[in-house]
Amino acid sequence: MSDFHTRPMIRIGIVLGSTRPNRRGDQVARWVLEQAGARTDAEFDLIDLRDYPLPHLDEPAPALYSSGYAHEHTRAWSERIASYDGYVLVTPEYNHAVPSVLKNALDYLYHEWAGKAVGLVSYGVDGGARAAVQLRVVAGVLQMADVAYQVTLSLFTEWENMTVFAPTARAVSTLHGTLDQVVTWSAALAPLRKPAVMS
Repeated sequence: MSDFHTRPMIRIGIVLGSTRPNRRGDQVARWVLEQAGARTDAEFDLIDLRDYPLPHLDEPAPALYSSGYAHEHTRAWSERIASYDGYVLVTPEYNHAVPSVLKNALDYLYHEWAGKAVGLVSYGVDGGARAAVQLRVVAGVLQMADVAYQVTLSLFTEWENMTVFAPTARAVSTLHGTLDQVVTWSAALAPLRKPAVMS
């Protein structure tokens, strides 16, 4: 008999990848969490990088080869990220690239990301598309399965006066497609995941 009904609920972390003052990302991340809240196939949490002020990568060993972490801030970050089955990364685009704070947060860990699904929600003048392309490359190296559906939010069409977030119906529809894929792939990849080293 299948153990489908005894499996724990899939947990998805929504990572807010900007810590800049006056950031627009908090509006986007709250929208993602609100839309996800109507689902019954997974649990969703918001992970704000402001709550994890990681210095510029200061671990003495690369995360891929590490058997433990030297710093408490790394252990706290590892414990939080390891507790999820998949992720949605909410990212702006700065100078045609991923924000350094988000790249730094990704670089701190390896095994905690591996074997998990990730969806991308990007925003910016051109919808943050170039930042999302870079994140797909990074996700591949971290052994994450980046899903095909992607939300790109232009400051010209999804914000009132480039300040107040007002997502279009198309953005809502695309987000639900993204969440569908993240949850499905997170469940499918479960057999590949190994417990992360967090000590």
